[in-house]
Amino acid sequence: MAKETGVDHNKTVAHELSKVLADTFTIYQKTHGYHWNVVGPNFRGLHLLLEEQYNEIWASVDEIAERIRALGQSAPMGADAFGNLTSIKDGDPSLAAEAMLKDLIAGNETTVATLKKAAEVADEAGDISTNDLCTQRITAHEKHIWMLKSSLA
Repeated sequence: MAKETGVDHNKTVAHELSKVLADTFTIYQKTHGYHWNVVGPNFRGLHLLLEEQYNEIWASVDEIAERIRALGQSAPMGADAFGNLTSIKDGDPSLAAEAMLKDLIAGNETTVATLKKAAEVADEAGDISTNDLCTQRITAHEKHIWMLKSSLA
């Protein structure tokens, strides 16, 4: 696709990646929080599954932020910045295990949608590195969704 002249593509792509970073950080926090607070007959399995997922997500946070920096922009940081950029609500530690899983499914689905938008913007800008990063993260979050759905009764 042809690039528009006069548009700072790096800034546009980095802005979309900032939303990805905010959603990623928020779903990380929610997954970690539910790992701490899940209870019930499937506690051990869910506790371990959520730990596996939050560790995988955490590893991606730095990669996303560094890609924003590689585009010449500052990565957002802090609760206010992430709160203004994310589409994911905080978790509720009082939820039953099944409700926690459903909440995490929804949060991962939101993250996938944000990643798809960023990949589209990166593709339009001719930024194959960001597009590849987004594609890899979509695959990871879709796997999380599958595992969470498979864990529901």
